[in-house]
Amino acid sequence: MSTDLALIRVDGRVREVSAPALVPRVDRGSLADLPYDNARQHPDVVVFSRRDAEDGGWKDVTAARFAAEVHAVAKGLIAHGLRPGDRLALMARTTYEWTLLDFAAWAAGLVTVPVHPTSSAFQTRWILQDSGAVACVVEDAGQGRTVSAERRRLPGLSHLWVLDAGAVRQLRDAGARVPDETVTARRGLLTPNTLATLVYTSGTTGRPKGCALTHANFFAEVDNAVKLLHPVFAPEGGEPPSTLLFLPLSHVFGRMVAVGCVRARVRVGHAPSVEGDALLDDLASFRPTFLLAIPYVMEKVYNRARATAERSGKGAAFDRAARAARRYGRTEAPSLPVRAARALYDLLVYRRIRAALGGRVRYVICGGSPLGVRLAEFFRGAGVEVFEGYGLTETTAASTVTPPLAPRTGTVGLPLPGTGVRIADDGEVWLRGPHVFAGYWDAQRGTAVPYTDEGWFPTGDIGALDEDGYLTITGRKKDLLITSAGKNVAPAPLEDWLRAHPLVAQCMVVGDNRPYVSALITLDHEGLAHWRRMRQKDHLALWELARDEELLAVVQKAVDDANRLVSRAESIRAFRVLTTEFSETSGHLTPSLKLKRRAVLRDFAREVEEMYGPESAYE
Repeated sequence: MSTDLALIRVDGRVREVSAPALVPRVDRGSLADLPYDNARQHPDVVVFSRRDAEDGGWKDVTAARFAAEVHAVAKGLIAHGLRPGDRLALMARTTYEWTLLDFAAWAAGLVTVPVHPTSSAFQTRWILQDSGAVACVVEDAGQGRTVSAERRRLPGLSHLWVLDAGAVRQLRDAGARVPDETVTARRGLLTPNTLATLVYTSGTTGRPKGCALTHANFFAEVDNAVKLLHPVFAPEGGEPPSTLLFLPLSHVFGRMVAVGCVRARVRVGHAPSVEGDALLDDLASFRPTFLLAIPYVMEKVYNRARATAERSGKGAAFDRAARAARRYGRTEAPSLPVRAARALYDLLVYRRIRAALGGRVRYVICGGSPLGVRLAEFFRGAGVEVFEGYGLTETTAASTVTPPLAPRTGTVGLPLPGTGVRIADDGEVWLRGPHVFAGYWDAQRGTAVPYTDEGWFPTGDIGALDEDGYLTITGRKKDLLITSAGKNVAPAPLEDWLRAHPLVAQCMVVGDNRPYVSALITLDHEGLAHWRRMRQKDHLALWELARDEELLAVVQKAVDDANRLVSRAESIRAFRVLTTEFSETSGHLTPSLKLKRRAVLRDFAREVEEMYGPESAYE
């Protein structure tokens, strides 16, 4: 624990904690300067690697080359008449071109507006309308048609470019006659307090809101994170750090790490697909030293390794290795027998886990939702240190993070340096710091509206601080269930535990104004396929499997295990296995894979009612 933390106690309990910044605030310039600074100071350092379209290998991009490309594209944007402060929307998967356009737009004095590549026509139109975007870059013809179909409702949208149709080349060619000094002048207009981007929250209900993030917000976030996580971004000796980005750059988490890597001159690759085989191929060929991930990805890695072991008749051995890893991972000073067991299983099991991540990964920065104690302990014991973090779009990603050398499993760590965390009287987590956004975008005013005059941002999350200032998140304030007996239930711990099971894809706990707590459960496609093969039940249809006694017994065991986390009044008393999936396409998940609870309750109202029929209740 850092001795520099300032703790404030109320009635004997820690209610507020703050950590001093590790670096001074940036008082001049902007993110647009980063490529140019890197090119001037370290022109030959490799800052990116790109997939070659012909041979599939990775080709390096030096700092000098990246700066030149940024400069050329920035001139193209200026040539097309885009003015300082204009909004440029970016709608694409995680690619090199996304990051290139991000920095080129900043160099031209623009504000970038990410649009998730799978957004519906309505979502896309809303973001373009609300932000007042004058130009949009999409990845492919399909996305181009989505935007084109809405053009009559977007009178302010003057330009639409398609990456697959050569957008970067077109912009570069258009800017060939623009003087270099024009870009220099545009960059000179930017200050740390200039608006850098409008990132729209995916939202579980209603229309998304644009979070106005400044260049100063990003500097405060990435500079303190890079300094704190020096083993990740600047290890002493050994191989240079590198990472493969595969999470959407339309979300602030991936975007923050991309900016941080450019700031720290860490080599970055982009992986546009998160599908199992494609991502594993990219990891194997790129071989990163660290990754950023969401719990869903880590769960898939674990479950796939478990299924592979079971298919070869080594499921029991894998389970023993997993228990050994968790014993090692939860202990600050492991005993000799624990260390010996870990060394044995490292040869037999753990190295295969690391190989699936590319073979060189030693660190994972995990956020988006809690990873869960079991998986955090397992990966630490398997030789992959997981730094969990907590934050929101409004806080430019992380506000707390696991400190190196002082992990505390089950928490989301200590305040990021420069950050304050407060627990309100009702348990809500409030945050303060220079990384907290300027406010929500007001389309009518064309500016951000400050969220508060007090400097504290109420997150809507419920949490607690322990005696040393570590934060634990227990759920969303608006997601708290209150049973008819008056018991408050936070669904997140139960859902997180169940979602980590190989057979479970998603889980939603229900019980608001009901006599007891229940759950809707969907089955994981890969986990179910493996289970069916192992038990020779490939002939059964999905609706038959949802009623299969053997499968229901496995799910019941998982529910029983989850119930050990809570009191009986908070435990799951009934569940239904659904034959459909919760997905972004079905409207039940946000792009960041969070549940849209209202939509699930609406579409599965009959199944919920069935769980509260006389035959479903038990004491």
